[in-house]
Amino acid sequence: MRLSFLEPLYAEPGPFASVYLDTSRDVQHPERAIALRWRRLRDVLARQGIDRASLTAMEQVVGADTEVPGTHGQAIFAAHGTLVFDGELPVPPTHDSARYGTLPDAMPLVAQHVPEIPYLAAVVHYSGLPTAETVGWVTVEAETGVWPASTVTPGERLHQRVPVGEWHRSAVRLGHRLDQWARRDHADAVVLGGDDWACNVLARRLPERLHHRVVRVGGPTPTDTGRALLEPQLDSVFRGHMARHDWALVEKFIARRARDGAMAEGLAATVAALQRGQVSALLLNHPPESSLRLWAGPEPTQLALTEEELSSFGVRAPHEERAEEALVRALVGTGAELVVVPEQVLPLQDGVGALLRYTDPGTPS
Repeated sequence: MRLSFLEPLYAEPGPFASVYLDTSRDVQHPERAIALRWRRLRDVLARQGIDRASLTAMEQVVGADTEVPGTHGQAIFAAHGTLVFDGELPVPPTHDSARYGTLPDAMPLVAQHVPEIPYLAAVVHYSGLPTAETVGWVTVEAETGVWPASTVTPGERLHQRVPVGEWHRSAVRLGHRLDQWARRDHADAVVLGGDDWACNVLARRLPERLHHRVVRVGGPTPTDTGRALLEPQLDSVFRGHMARHDWALVEKFIARRARDGAMAEGLAATVAALQRGQVSALLLNHPPESSLRLWAGPEPTQLALTEEELSSFGVRAPHEERAEEALVRALVGTGAELVVVPEQVLPLQDGVGALLRYTDPGTPS
């Protein structure tokens, strides 16, 4: 997955305040519940030494996601009195958290974007065959998204209503339009729900290049705004899967490893490659343990396993950071991608590996 959406986090130096809280609205008196959660987190940040201006900036957006129904969460980041990022979480955090430190606590936000599968979803219903008294209509709603993030941040939605008698002909035009959307957003799958007859007509009239990507789903198909179209079905279709783009990167890693190509494996080799800006994609079996630390300097590529190593590069006053925070900053700062690959699919030494942009004689592997 590409991490460009995190670039605003690193536009300015720290320290950063990072907050994750449950802002679900499927409970009684949600505003009161959110206010109580925030009060606890605000006290945590105050004890950690946050400046008043940053605290105020965060407080102004806490719970402001009132247009998002159901269960969800909010990730908020501030630095030097300015809000630097405010994003929706498809799933509420397991535990509300607040941290004030040199680097933003971005990995939980990244984890909620994984596996970042692009898709197109469509719901098709018809009101019955035309009679002497009624016309009969086919209604279509469609949207593209990236699962699971678009669960609570759905994109542009198409609405179309067609007389039943014109549906066969109109489905051809609609199929070409959906194909354009799928191409634009590199959709891995076209998920169709709704009435069998109307869905069958559309599926048969989609351009041939989409036929093998069609996934038919059943069950209720609400079309309320504020949540992704076919939200429950998307979860069952995509959970446990990887995006096609990420699969391609995993296969490239396996091929390079087999012939000692441009790759690195293990924490030491991967950190060395990040120092040189060589990494095009970082592969992780799972986020690093919270107890794992790296030493970091002010620049994204200034990270090392030991303080002595970083000091030998001329970095003054290096500081110890959680490994996940230093790694995410390095990836964003160097334009590298992140692939979370299950260990049963590809076990990695130390749970980490990397595809490299280039190699040189000094690169450990």
